[in-house]
This record gives sequence, structure tokens and C-alpha cells, in this order.
Amino acid sequence: MSATGIAQRTLDALSVYRHKRVLILLLLGFSAGLPLMLVFSTLSFWLREAGVDRTSIGYFSWIALAYAFKWAWSPLVDRLSIPILTRLMGRRRSWMLFAQLVLVSAIVGMSMSDPLADLNRLAIFAMLVAFASATQDIVIDAFRIESAPEKMQAALAAAYQVGYRSAMIVATAGALTIAAWVEPGNDEYNLKAWQISYAVMAALMFVGVLTTLFSREPVVDTKEADDTELALKQKLSQRYPKPIAASLSWIYTASVLPFIDFFKRYGRSALLILLLISCYRISDIVMGIMANVFYVDMGFTKEEIAYLSKIYGLIMTLVGAAFGGILLARFGTMKILFLGALLVAVTNLLFAYQAMIGHNVPFLTIAISIDNFSAGIATAAFIAYLSSLTSSGYSATQYALLSSIMLLFPKFIAGFSGAYVDTYGYVNFFVGASIIGFPVLLLIHLVNKYVPHGIPAKSVLTDENQVS
Repeated sequence: MSATGIAQRTLDALSVYRHKRVLILLLLGFSAGLPLMLVFSTLSFWLREAGVDRTSIGYFSWIALAYAFKWAWSPLVDRLSIPILTRLMGRRRSWMLFAQLVLVSAIVGMSMSDPLADLNRLAIFAMLVAFASATQDIVIDAFRIESAPEKMQAALAAAYQVGYRSAMIVATAGALTIAAWVEPGNDEYNLKAWQISYAVMAALMFVGVLTTLFSREPVVDTKEADDTELALKQKLSQRYPKPIAASLSWIYTASVLPFIDFFKRYGRSALLILLLISCYRISDIVMGIMANVFYVDMGFTKEEIAYLSKIYGLIMTLVGAAFGGILLARFGTMKILFLGALLVAVTNLLFAYQAMIGHNVPFLTIAISIDNFSAGIATAAFIAYLSSLTSSGYSATQYALLSSIMLLFPKFIAGFSGAYVDTYGYVNFFVGASIIGFPVLLLIHLVNKYVPHGIPAKSVLTDENQVS
């Protein structure tokens, strides 16, 4: 192929990023990624610096299990209207705004807490953040899936990933930087520094609020779900009073039908799909809970992590996510899903070597850069894959179930990470975090081989004006 032809194909691949929906998903991804780190690794750093023991920090991470159970209330997002807001903004945007306002309030509550004086108070606000953040994830995922046809999902997934990972960097490196600025040159624990840092993070949540207010509600075909609910309501009305019949039909349509639809479409293969989903991110999630604790124990300062490691990590995350979107469009989801899983598992070995050499800023910069580049590719592919499994009218519930399954097993295992490090040390921990990622490659191969392809997953009513 000539140089001109290669250049044209490259431009064609990149043109998908010019749509307005891509920018919207970039900003909503930022809104979704920011709260996660505030109840995950950044909170672990705060607690460790305050003197909370590693085992307690490991157990504290179970707060993030709210993300694994978001499927339990996802039917509300799919089928329940919020008074006044839904009429003014539409179902998806009204739920987004509601979750974002709760997040702002809960993060402010964390910023006014003291883990040494009242750890329970901090835990309560952290749980509220996790719950509201999981709710926001539910509705943003549905909004993303419903906003564009399947051919654009790779680009939307990549943009979402760029925003999401950028916010994670802001909520880690940014939070550490702000905490360090409060009292420069002082490495001692400073409660006020952390409180100011979390207050700033609460203010940054208004990026999502403004994006929600200025975005457009997607148009979705919910006729099948609506007709099923109406038919069931009429049938039940013959046996029960109308209010009871209406309630039962709504519960069935919102909570039961999405799962029936999924298993009906995939049959026995659904179990293999769910097994892959439950294990795909086990390597990086198990490793991630101890990452910032590891940095503290290795003697890295907040400034070193924020300015050196995280800056390069952010750059490589953006490059990795964007590159992942191009790879998805060029080679398809399953191949890039395999590549991402392989890269994530292998890069954990870099941190095992870091544990052996101790405090070494240049190597940590390289390790985090490569790790974030790999995570960008893997997550973009995984988001696109999960999106392809959902059906129109049930996207919020089905995607919430799938993404919850993704977190449940890894988060449970990660809760024991502190105790594991105390017993076996960091080198063994990171090697183990790498090894447990390799069986995922076999699962991807089996899914690609045995799961039927070409199953119609959704029929979003989208035209060029909607995605422009």
C-alpha cells in the first residue's frame, strides 16, 4: 500500500474522534472516574499516612464493593422516572444529574472528616460516595451505549476511558499535589491538607454536572419493554387490583426481563461470558489496592508520585486509550481484549522488580507509564465488549450487571491484599498479581471460539444528527 493510502486509512480511523458525542463521553468519563479513586487508592494513601494499619486499609477497600452490586438498583435507572427532572431532562440525564449532586455533597462530607477522630464517619461518607458513583456509572454507561450506533462504540469507549483514567490521575496525583501544596516541605501527616484536597475534588465534580446539563438525551427504542409491561399489566389486572398489577408488571419488566433477555440470546454460552467478565480485571484490581500503600512504604514522597510517576502515567494513559480505540476499529474487539489482558498481567512484574530495588524514581516512572498504557488499551477493549452484549431498552440493567460481575470477585480478593503483603512481602504479592491474570487469556480464547457471533444486541434509534 502506498504512503498516501496508509495516511488516508489513518485519517479515516481518527475521524471518528471528531463527533460531539466523543467529547461528551470524554467529560462524562472524567465525572465517572474521579469518585472511584477517592474511595480507593487515594483514600488508602490518606489512611496510611494518618497511621491506620495495612490490614484495616485492606478491609476499608470493601467499601468499593458498592460498584459490584450496582446491578441491584440498576432497574430503577432503566425504568423509574425522577419527578420533575425526568420530564425536563429525560430519563438518562435526570439520573446523571441526581447522582452527581449527591456525589458533590458526599465528597464534601469526606473532606470534613477526620479518620483518627472518627473513622466511622469517614466510612459512612465514603460509602455514600461509592453508592452515588456506582449509580452515575449505571446511567452514563446506558447513555453511552444508547448515544451512537455500534460502529461508534469503540471510539466512545476510548473517549470514555481517556476521561475516566484522566480523572483517576487527577484524583490521585492531583489530590496528592494539593495536599503537598498546603504545607510545602513538610512530609508529616496533615489533616487539613487532605481535607482541602478532597474539597477541591468535590468542586471538580461540576465538570460532570455542566456536561449533563448541556448534552442531549439519546433516543432509544423501548417499545419491546413497554409492550411487555403493558401486556403483563393487563393480564395481572384480571387477578389483582390495578395498583398491584401495575407494580408487579413494572418489577418484572425492570428486574427480571433484562436477565431473561441476556440468557435467551446467549444460552449456555452466557455462563462462559460471565466467567470471563468476572476475571478479566482481577490482575490490575488486586494490584491496585496496595499500589499507593506500596509507594509510601518504599519511601516515595507525594511530590515524586504526583510530578514524576503520575505525569508520565497520564500521558501514556491517554495514548493507550486512544490507540486502543484505533486498534478496536482496525482489528476487532476480541483480539484487542486478548492483547490488553496480556499486557496488564505482564506489567505487574515491573512493580515486583520495583519492590526489589526500592526507592528509584526513574524506574517507577517507567513502570507506571507502561502499566497505564496497557490499562488504557485493555479497558477500552473491555468497555466496547461489554457494550456489545446489551440490548435496547435494558442497557442500564444489563451493563450494570456485567460491570458489577467484573468487580465482585476481584474486589473480594483484593480485600485480603494487605494481609498478604504483611505475610509474604511486596515482591511475592506483585508476582502473584501477575500470575492470576494469565488464565484470563484462556477464557478469552474459549469465548471467541464457542460463543456465537453476530447476535443482535441492540437497536438504538440513532441518526447522524444525534451523533454529530
